Amino acid sequence: MLHHPDLATRKQLQSESSARGEGSHYMASVKLDITHDRRPSDTITSQRLGTSDGVISPSIPPSSANFSLAHSTGTRSPQLRSVLFQSPASRRKSATSSTKSPLPVRLFNAPLQPLPPPATPAQKEDEQHQVVAASKNYSFFLRSGELPPVGDPEFTSFNQRYLLQWGGIVSTLAVLQKLLKQFSVPLAHVNGDKLAELASQYELEQTPSRDELLGVLENHDDVIQLINTPGRRFQATDGRHMAAAKIQATWRRHRDRKAYLRYRKQRWAAGVIAISWIMHVRMSRMRKHLREIRKRHLENFRARAKTLAVDWKRIQSSRRVIVHVPSLGYHNHLRFALPGFDRKQNAQMSRLCDLRDPNVDVIYVCPIEVMEELKQYYCKLLGLKSAVEAADPECIGDLSDRFTMVVPEALNKFPTHHMCLASLLKYSPAALSRIRKLIGGREAYYLPGVMHRDDLAVADALNIPVLGCEPEICHLYSSKSGSRRVFAAAGVTAPPGEHDVYSAQQLHESLAQLVCEYPHVKRWLLKVDAGFDGRCIAFIDVEKHLPCYHWMLRESIRYGEKWKKKWAQDAAFTKVLFQLPEILDSFAQPSNRDAFPKWVDFLDAFLSQGGIIEAYPPSESVTCLTVDMLIDPTGTVHMTSCGDQIHAENPLKCWGTSIPQASVEPVQLFDVSLRIGEACRARGVIGHFSIDYVTFIDPISMEQNLWATDLTLAYSDQAAMTQLMLFVTGGELDAARCRFTVPPPPKEKKGRFRKKEEKEVNVNLNRYCVLSTNLLHSNMAVVHYSVFFQMCRAHGIGFDIKERQGTVFTLVDSSKREEFGMLTVGDDLPGALAAFARNLTIIHQEISAPNMQGKTNFKAAVNDIEEILGVTAQNEKEDSKELVPV
Repeated sequence: MLHHPDLATRKQLQSESSARGEGSHYMASVKLDITHDRRPSDTITSQRLGTSDGVISPSIPPSSANFSLAHSTGTRSPQLRSVLFQSPASRRKSATSSTKSPLPVRLFNAPLQPLPPPATPAQKEDEQHQVVAASKNYSFFLRSGELPPVGDPEFTSFNQRYLLQWGGIVSTLAVLQKLLKQFSVPLAHVNGDKLAELASQYELEQTPSRDELLGVLENHDDVIQLINTPGRRFQATDGRHMAAAKIQATWRRHRDRKAYLRYRKQRWAAGVIAISWIMHVRMSRMRKHLREIRKRHLENFRARAKTLAVDWKRIQSSRRVIVHVPSLGYHNHLRFALPGFDRKQNAQMSRLCDLRDPNVDVIYVCPIEVMEELKQYYCKLLGLKSAVEAADPECIGDLSDRFTMVVPEALNKFPTHHMCLASLLKYSPAALSRIRKLIGGREAYYLPGVMHRDDLAVADALNIPVLGCEPEICHLYSSKSGSRRVFAAAGVTAPPGEHDVYSAQQLHESLAQLVCEYPHVKRWLLKVDAGFDGRCIAFIDVEKHLPCYHWMLRESIRYGEKWKKKWAQDAAFTKVLFQLPEILDSFAQPSNRDAFPKWVDFLDAFLSQGGIIEAYPPSESVTCLTVDMLIDPTGTVHMTSCGDQIHAENPLKCWGTSIPQASVEPVQLFDVSLRIGEACRARGVIGHFSIDYVTFIDPISMEQNLWATDLTLAYSDQAAMTQLMLFVTGGELDAARCRFTVPPPPKEKKGRFRKKEEKEVNVNLNRYCVLSTNLLHSNMAVVHYSVFFQMCRAHGIGFDIKERQGTVFTLVDSSKREEFGMLTVGDDLPGALAAFARNLTIIHQEISAPNMQGKTNFKAAVNDIEEILGVTAQNEKEDSKELVPV
């Protein structure tokens, strides 16, 4: 920042300006000393007269203007040797007496411009006008930041021109001088007009800036370049002092900056620690609060469960409301990895068929937006109940006042969280309020899917009991390891295997031991504890890939019964354990490539979550079964449904079922299922659950074996579709005896009067049903449901109300429409399977083109059904041969 000049400089400028002003009223006399050797003299002499007024004015004697000698000889223009500055009083004294000695003179070491040649008075007057016109720029030079010498014509004319503004100009000029001295600028050409304008602008304001000061210079580019030269500031008079100050300031800046950075880092760390501590305290307080809330929810759940157990029989025989919430409360990582999670939850829309009980009203919480066409379809489907009972297609009723679909308003507020339906309902106060109003104080209970802790929160908000077990119990015994514990406690046969495997060493040692103990098992399965629906399974074929397998098999045959001893298996165990890690890395395959593209991905999930090792049945023909069970609040175990599984793309995943099952003796199946149900009841399980079995013919003993393979404590898709099957047929399913019967169609009356005949006993007709909720075809997205149903009617795909057989669809989504369910009822199992496969083939042909086949699982399902039909036909032939008398 530039500062105002000091007082001495200001007084000097004012004194010089006053001197110039007084001397301008007199004729100047200049004394010239002309050299004839063409070399100008290097000194300029000026006299300052000691008059009383102290005013100095230039004096030029007339005789000194004689240039005749120089002009006649042709020499160069003469140079000014000396200038005598005299006051008016001194000139008067010199005129009277020329003998007086002159006053001391003051020397100015500066070259003077040559005078013009002698001319006539008219020419001199013109030249004076030209000089005045040329000096209108009012520019002057500052050398090393100093003012021009006294008597400088340019500075004098500038002073006379701006005499009235001279105070502000003096201040601005002093600031400019100081700036030029600071950077030791040797020469600065000042534009007087710009300087005066700048001084007028800042007369009453702050000091002008550097750029504004340099803007008054004619050679400002050169001056700016000089000022910007590094180190120029230190070449001035006070350069050493400024350099020392700069060094000190730089060191202090470095020291203070370092201290400040250290302070800022410490402050940041203190802030982070403080915020972390505050968040820790708040999170601890919130966790404690949540634990208290969840504990209260659990206590209320248990209290309502006891009340439900006491009032269960009364509730079952009275008017009641069932709140269906088909929520899949799996762990977060499973929900995130499941594509189409919302549509998967909505696969159980057939829960609405609980309306077949006239005392039941249904509130169905839907995990997707329900369009009008979807509502209309289910209104018509549920209206078939009265038509089926009357065996008249015209008697379609209206049950729309007995069921309500509720969509949580938080459905679209958490699009990336993959929340289960119970969590969405928990954060939907409007939906909860509507459900409370729909219940209206009537008897009601909550029917969940896979239990989640938010199910307890929703039930507590609705103040109704839950027909289900605690979430911790549900997830514990639904895991693969938990299932094997239940099967062991029930005393039922399970596949050979090992559970609770959490490390690679344990995996290798356990699998090697199992391979040695059961040499006839050719394939071993690895299942992740938290897996479901056949997603988290891998397999390894030891017969094909284990090099020492055949040697081990020969050794087991050689040892015979002694092979069961550990000492007999030591050599084989060592070889298998050595070879097993390599063949697992090379040949183990995940069954679901969408969930686990590589073996490494599956192994990471297996070791992080735990899992089991399980034997695959050593047979070419393997049948899987699913049995649905119910433990009511009173503790009674019921078998509600049973069916043989149908597989499509993945042989380890259930795609559909045929009801009732026809693979195992009903008595054996019911006994095993009842024992498992009792074991579950002893562990606090309440509500619906399903058991998976596998049956095969043992190649050694040639006996049929039944293994319990999986336990799922949830309301299954098969249980929901069973309700639809019973609703549209009006039949009854005796799961214990594996029989599905429907009333016979009414006989037509032939005449008004007829003879009395003996009453005929109406015998119920056997029916078989094939169903699936996993139908997938991407081309369905471009077909509207109305067009789809017209196509089905054109090909005879529909339901016969009188015969109580045919096909019914369950619609899941009205936006994408790629997934849906289908149920086919027939007189016998081969007929129902054939009709189901025919429907799939027709639908695929109608909605596909040669160049647009789409993504579908229809073909794989049809192939599996054809294999089942082939096995069924072969079994019938064998049975007929056995019945032929010998």
